[in-house]
Amino acid sequence: QVQLVESGGGLVQVGGSLRLSCAASGTIFSRNDMGWYRQAPGEQRESVASITSGGTTNYADSVKGRFTISRDNAKSTVYLQMNSLKPEDTAVYYCNAQEPAGRWGQLEFWGQGTQVTVSA
Repeated sequence: QVQLVESGGGLVQVGGSLRLSCAASGTIFSRNDMGWYRQAPGEQRESVASITSGGTTNYADSVKGRFTISRDNAKSTVYLQMNSLKPEDTAVYYCNAQEPAGRWGQLEFWGQGTQVTVSA
């Protein structure tokens, strides 16, 4: 059973930084595409950043230049470094894993989420 456990969320002032971590277990982490999503109250969940198994990254326009996604395959962990935080970054942040499943395509897994609150 794949498990994703996020950590690193919290309360931070505008302009501050946080580093989210997502530790994966029960999967061959290096084969997975990984991503971070967020969901603010009353809003739909949106993609923030992703990193493929080969290390290719992609970012939402709203976070480009401020957030950095990275992975450590030896630790089965994906990170999201968030700098220059803004109030609109306030949301629950979720870790996402896309696990190759052969002819079935990909299996998708989610973490439980971690709250990030940016105070003005």
